[in-house]
Amino acid sequence: MGVDVASFGNAFPDPEDSIALAQTDAFEGLYKKLFFSKDGTKLLGGILVGDASDYPKLLSLSKSALPLSVKPRELVYGSTGGGEEEEMADSFQVCQCNNVSKGDVVAAIEAKGGDISLGELKTCSKAGTGCGGCVQLVEQILTSEKKKAGVSTKKVVCAHLPFTRQELVHIVRTERHTGYESVLAKHGGAPGSCEICKPAVASILASYQNDMILDGPLLALQDSNDRFLANIQRGGSYSVVPRVPGGEITPAQLIRLGEVAQRWNLYAKITGGQRVDLFGAHRADLPDIWSELLEVGFESGHAYGKALRTVKSCVGSTWCRFGMQDSVDFAIKVENRYKGIRAPHKVKSAVSGCVRECAEAQSKDFGFIATETGYTVFVGGNGGITPVHAQILETDCSEERAIQLIDRFFMFYIRTADRLQRTAPWLQELPGGLEYLKEVIVEDKLGICDSLEKEMQFLVDTYKDEWREVVESPERRAQFADFVNAPDAKEDGIEFVAVRGQKRPADWPKAKCPPTGIPAALDSGLDLTTNARWVRVGAAADFPGDAGLTVLYGKSQLAVFNLASRGEWFATQNMCPHKRAFVLSRSLVGEAGADMRPYAACPLHKKHFDLASGACTTDAEEEGILTFPVDITDGGDVMLLLPPEEILDALLATEKHQITSCSKREFAAASLDARFTEGETKPDEKPLAGAV
Repeated sequence: MGVDVASFGNAFPDPEDSIALAQTDAFEGLYKKLFFSKDGTKLLGGILVGDASDYPKLLSLSKSALPLSVKPRELVYGSTGGGEEEEMADSFQVCQCNNVSKGDVVAAIEAKGGDISLGELKTCSKAGTGCGGCVQLVEQILTSEKKKAGVSTKKVVCAHLPFTRQELVHIVRTERHTGYESVLAKHGGAPGSCEICKPAVASILASYQNDMILDGPLLALQDSNDRFLANIQRGGSYSVVPRVPGGEITPAQLIRLGEVAQRWNLYAKITGGQRVDLFGAHRADLPDIWSELLEVGFESGHAYGKALRTVKSCVGSTWCRFGMQDSVDFAIKVENRYKGIRAPHKVKSAVSGCVRECAEAQSKDFGFIATETGYTVFVGGNGGITPVHAQILETDCSEERAIQLIDRFFMFYIRTADRLQRTAPWLQELPGGLEYLKEVIVEDKLGICDSLEKEMQFLVDTYKDEWREVVESPERRAQFADFVNAPDAKEDGIEFVAVRGQKRPADWPKAKCPPTGIPAALDSGLDLTTNARWVRVGAAADFPGDAGLTVLYGKSQLAVFNLASRGEWFATQNMCPHKRAFVLSRSLVGEAGADMRPYAACPLHKKHFDLASGACTTDAEEEGILTFPVDITDGGDVMLLLPPEEILDALLATEKHQITSCSKREFAAASLDARFTEGETKPDEKPLAGAV
């Protein structure tokens, strides 16, 4: 049997400075131990075994600077009044990052009569928009308040597709949809689209159609990581993670990794999944980097996707004197079978050669531990914020039987899990839990095992390495250029600093980034329309539909969006002011409100910027962005109405806003304001329509 385990805060405080309260239930297998300050006003930390449902609330309490609003015993043994609401007062601080209390969250919900989505609640209350650690607690409060208001708590994907993910899977499978637009046309709810429903449908299509995700209209559905087949990092660079099945790697492959890291000056790090991660790659360099990696047998590691990540292994019986089975060989078979398969969330696995469990198979979504007669198959484990111990599905399995069970398990998970739900919470929420899962995929109670196996085999048979598909296609390679109008140009979006013989991006400011100075310059009288002219930035055919690309104008980066489904084009600055990251062209685009106003969702922190006005619609205190008129000529040229280069560079040049190292950090705002307030002549006309 698996068991929930969690710890938070200081779980081992000095006994002289703390008092511990504990509760044990041997019959239910429950244990809770919490540590408090000696005056009982502060929760220091704790350990939860058997039931971790209180983890989000307790974690938030331990981080809060406010004194506890309840007695310590109530957190351990429960309130004598018998209600969670008594345990969590309105003053309880839900979100530490943005100082949001439970009362603030409840007020935001009540203002909408309970009819509010989690995304809308995060936008208007700011809870959950920082580190994200309190999102689960915010969702719990939302569910509770919705029930009070008599509002449905059904977990729909979003207002545009008001179905659960399971219902959407059924719609796509049975109606044989091949694209997002057809699903939206037949089953759409509220008008518009968003950065939630697009990737959700894209994932389902990939799980059943398995077409190349960068082709045709599928490209515009992908989040930034999937769109560029790499994880976006601070400052807008990307990481490169080749697949290393089972952790087995040849000397030639190790040498090539070192050569690639040296040639492109990449930061190298061994990951927890027994492979090597190379950080700091320019988007434009990714195809060339992968071309060299493919030559020695590497494939995409899908670290960017909600898909199988790794299958860890120990050396097993081939080398270890304790090994019961060849765990490396089996891990390679498992990883090569399930590589590239898209799922509701990331999936991790491991194979241990004996009960010593060196590969940690019991902390994975599915895992295998070798015995004298085969393998014990585990499912439903994970690490992360709330670690969960995997549970035994079947013992003494042959390799063939183990793979058959995981084929069924994997596809049943894909069919029935919620969006972004790992296998551990999915199994916990599955009615009947592990026993029901066994009835379905072991005993075939529903008669679906054959279809599950066939669906899995289809995905295995149609697998193609996504990076090889890009490298061998000039058209796909072109999509990775940093600038569509200057394909050979490259710019770092953040300064890199030396560390232990390698490089890393400079630190972001701990506090909010200071103002860019752009609004101040415009307010002081700078007019971007004086001497403005139409500038060609590319051919319309170069811009994918319903997505954005970056253009370079002087020293300034601009984002151009081709909203083909609306027949409209938009252009903005490429810098997101939140962290001064030059990434907005890589945003997913959506439409909000009854008037379906188009917006871009920044790929780093999902801040929404109205593409027409430039306003940040998810945070009224966030600085907006500049927008520019776009025109498409009869000949298919994309034209932007722009001021002279030197004027725009004074506002937007990358070098003026790029985050630099702590020793050099002199934000551009001061010099920018000085230029236009200390005697320099400025054009005497009003700002461009739609500008900040």
